[in-house]
Amino acid sequence: MSLNARLEPVLFLFAGLFGLAGVALAALDAHGGGDAHLAASASAMCLAHAPALLALALGTGKIKTAWLAGLLMIVGTLLFAGDLVALRFSGSGLFPYAAPTGGWAMMLGWLAVSASAFFRVRA
Repeated sequence: MSLNARLEPVLFLFAGLFGLAGVALAALDAHGGGDAHLAASASAMCLAHAPALLALALGTGKIKTAWLAGLLMIVGTLLFAGDLVALRFSGSGLFPYAAPTGGWAMMLGWLAVSASAFFRVRA
């Protein structure tokens, strides 16, 4: 079984969880007051990467780098959004540079999607 096939359920799981979190964080932004702008940024990253993970899950048969792109996007979104949410609710982030590390991971995930143009799955 390929890495893509093994990771497919994980991609579906996080697509749904990030979609849920994105909507909840958007509501917090709209009704939360205070540092709600942190929730808005976290919401945007969750809602941007939820459909990307869904597409990667659906395309595991054709996108050779889906496993790498998906893992980078999952870790990156968890770090970025998690750091902002922790900062919003506790006043302290996850750890120093968690959000920028997550941002880099998400960008590398998108680069892995681009790399799939050169690593084609043979029919």
